[in-house]
Amino acid sequence: MTEKQEIQLSSAELTAIKKELLERKKQIIEDLKEIAGSEVDASKVKFPDFGDKSDENAQEIGEYSTNLVKDKVLESALRDIESTLKNIEEEKYGICKYCHQPISAKRLKARPVASACVECKTKLQKAD
Repeated sequence: MTEKQEIQLSSAELTAIKKELLERKKQIIEDLKEIAGSEVDASKVKFPDFGDKSDENAQEIGEYSTNLVKDKVLESALRDIESTLKNIEEEKYGICKYCHQPISAKRLKARPVASACVECKTKLQKAD
């Protein structure tokens, strides 16, 4: 049986995925707030303040650089989750955005934010 012929997710499986995504979204927002040091705008990375000594300044720069990368990764994950939740609400979840065929339940369980079937994803990776 090929991926495109596999059975879609059950209602219970879809509900479990949605719950997991909502929990992950909440955790990502909390992580972003921690990096930003603000509950108002979690998208701005704060510059740490350890002191005025040169080793403290180097530590500040190192942590800030790490937080910038972390912020980028978290923002990307948050966008994927929000897009997936929107697709679930619009009943478009589990459909490959390239070939418009169903994505296997096995893939969706392993990677709930997957927007492409394995076949299309493999083609895209080979094209890079």
